[in-house]
Amino acid sequence: MLAIPLPFIAGLIFALVLHHSLKGVEAPGSRRYFVAFLILYALQGVVVGLHFGYGVRQLAPIQPITASVMPPLAFLAFRGLTEAKVPRPWAHLWAPASVALSVLFLQILVDPLLFVIFLIYGFALWRLTRGGSEDVMAEASLQRMRPALRAARLTAILMFFFASSDVAVAIYAYAAGAESVPFAVAIMNIVALAATGIYYLFPEPAHAPASRDAPSLPNAEDEAVVARARAALEEGALYRDENLSLAMIARKAGVPARDLSTAINRATGLNVSQFVNNRRVEEACRLLDETRKSATAIMLDVGFSTKSNFNREFRRVAGMSPRQWRGRSKVASTRA
Repeated sequence: MLAIPLPFIAGLIFALVLHHSLKGVEAPGSRRYFVAFLILYALQGVVVGLHFGYGVRQLAPIQPITASVMPPLAFLAFRGLTEAKVPRPWAHLWAPASVALSVLFLQILVDPLLFVIFLIYGFALWRLTRGGSEDVMAEASLQRMRPALRAARLTAILMFFFASSDVAVAIYAYAAGAESVPFAVAIMNIVALAATGIYYLFPEPAHAPASRDAPSLPNAEDEAVVARARAALEEGALYRDENLSLAMIARKAGVPARDLSTAINRATGLNVSQFVNNRRVEEACRLLDETRKSATAIMLDVGFSTKSNFNREFRRVAGMSPRQWRGRSKVASTRA
């Protein structure tokens, strides 16, 4: 085995990637689940690494119990980013409790139980993200909606992978002997690392396109909902909040998040992020024209948190960069 066992590296890298994807996500209740999941995932890498890399057999009973806690934590964390409340979170204790009892009294059931737990929560998490709509992650800030959605999908895929690979390792150990298990565990982690690397290196576009199935002409109800959304954004200059989420707008407008997202899409042809960023860019243009603030200061004033996103959205709306916009204004004032 490697001097630093591969599970150490896999656990650390996945935890870092997930943390980067969910940075700035401050949904009520979900943060503690995310923190617990990330710590436990990294800890699981340490436990597996010490067990199979350095032969610390005393950790063998702990490993399946810590593994069984991660799927419920991941599900609760991502479920907390949806508009719906998480009902009875304590009920998910059935997973680690059943594995702990099996470790103590009936060890032959440990692997089947882990398979079932990872499969159940993998399907539950995938079902949560089906359809690919941003509004699934309504409690995440607008700029983190798609990364959070993709992180949920990656976690679900890894749950399916670990469920199937656990069975494969058990069969492999039965056929080739227990001494071959560290090699099989290393292969598992290489695949997990590859999936994480693909996720990180090939991000999806910053904004999802508007639905192609949306009708070309909005109805009066859609227009009314959009008007309420615009009023909500103006109240207290809400649009300037860099952590603004779809759920926050929906609560201010008094409309369910999914209905709000659908109405904006139909009435404007934009997704919610683009809809809000249009207002932010409009204000940025005004500040560029009327003040001597730097573009960076204006970017932060209107609610953008990264220069790349600000420049991209400014070009989308205004057709030019912030510097070109200010230069155009100066030329116009000189001629006047």
